This record gives sequence, C-alpha cells and structure tokens, in this order.
Amino acid sequence: MNMLERYLHTITLIGGRYFIVAGLCFLIFYILLKGVLANKKIQQRFPKTNDYLREIGYSTLTISIFGAVPVIFIYNENVAKYTTLYTDINKYGSIYFWAVFPIMLFMHDTYFYWMHRIMHHKRLFKLFHLVHHQSTNPSPWAAYSFHPLEAIIEAGILVVFLFTLPIHRLHFFIFFMFMILYNVYGHLGWELYPKNFNKTKIGKWINTSTNHNQHHQYFTGNYGLYTLVWDRLFNTIRADYDERFVDATTRSK
Repeated sequence: MNMLERYLHTITLIGGRYFIVAGLCFLIFYILLKGVLANKKIQQRFPKTNDYLREIGYSTLTISIFGAVPVIFIYNENVAKYTTLYTDINKYGSIYFWAVFPIMLFMHDTYFYWMHRIMHHKRLFKLFHLVHHQSTNPSPWAAYSFHPLEAIIEAGILVVFLFTLPIHRLHFFIFFMFMILYNVYGHLGWELYPKNFNKTKIGKWINTSTNHNQHHQYFTGNYGLYTLVWDRLFNTIRADYDERFVDATTRSK
C-alpha cells in the first residue's frame, strides 16, 4: 500500500473503533434504555442534539489527526528505523509481550494526567482544551471531541511508546482498543462500577465515570485517565467525589 492507502486504512480502523464502541453505548443508554435508566444518569439532564453533533464532528477531525501519526512514525521507513518497533513477537518473547501492557497503561496514565493539568492552565485552556469542555454533560461521542491542537498532544503518547519501549504493532491494536473502551466509559454518563467500589482497596485507585463526569461538569479536579494514582498523590480529587459516587450508584426511582 502507498502512504495514502495506509492513511485511509488507519483512520478506518481508528474511526471504526470509535463509532462502534461509542455508537453501541449511545444506542443502549441514550435510546433503547433511556427511559429505564434515566434516573440513574450521573447528571439527570440529557445533552441536546447539537451537543452530540458537535462531539461527533470534533471526534471525526481527531480521528483524521490520529491516523496521521502511524503513517509518519510507523509506515514511513525513514522514521520507523529509529523507533523501538519490532515485528517478531519471539524477539522478546510472549512474557514481555504481555508484561508491557501495564507499563503502557502507567505511562499513558502519567502522560495524560500531567498533559491534562497543563492544558488547564489559564493561558492554555481556551486554545487547547475548551472544545472538550464544551461537553459539560458528556455523552459517549465526547471520547475524541478535541480541538486539533489537543488531538496532536493526545496522539503524542504513541510517539512516546515508539521511542521508549520495544513495541509491536499488536501492542498498539490491543492497547488502543482498551483505551477507547475506557474512554467511552469515562464519558458515558452512567456509573458501571458497583456500589462502594470507590471505597475498596483497588477501587479507590481506579478512575470512574462519575469521577470524570465531575471534571466535565465543574472543570477542576479529577484529572486522571485510567487511575486516580496521581490525583490522590497530588490531592486533586474533588472533595465531593465519594458523595457523588454513592449517589450515582444508589439512587432509586
């Protein structure tokens, strides 16, 4: 395939993941079970149609940007030869292949937390991050709803991986599938973890849809992606998080 064909193939893969995962969640929670689950929604109101269209529009633009990164750094042999990309799983073995996933998760979680906090600086917020925060009551479509400048920074984690870890293309396929699943969950609008999960030994360190929904609603605190490790270490979790989690998981009709 030439570069254009590789680019089209890549955005089809990225876009397919986004539209299938976000679309299924939207269909289930916002259409089929909307009436049944309405009272359980973290924020009781629903976004407007224009909100969904805005989120899809910016997400489509983000997908076009995300698709360019592999073309530049993986499919371009003049650049790829300087990366840590490898093609034979047996080169490092199956133990390394699976063991690298938690390392990738920690790296992405760290990258996101600090990048996210920096974008909330008053001199950078409007330029980079305001588009994403137009979704004060996010839907699954908000998962990739970024300003192009933020999309470029978000895509930077792939470049970080390529120049730090021996990494196989399957690592990217599996890891970014997990990423879009958790990203859509974070913007879902409903809490899927059970009651009291936030108080368990493991759950207190895991980011939740409730936690991220608060960030969209109030703009401050709760900066994590997959975990709450950095939020807890730097005391950036909102004081009312536990109360809101209890409300989201115990609210009755």
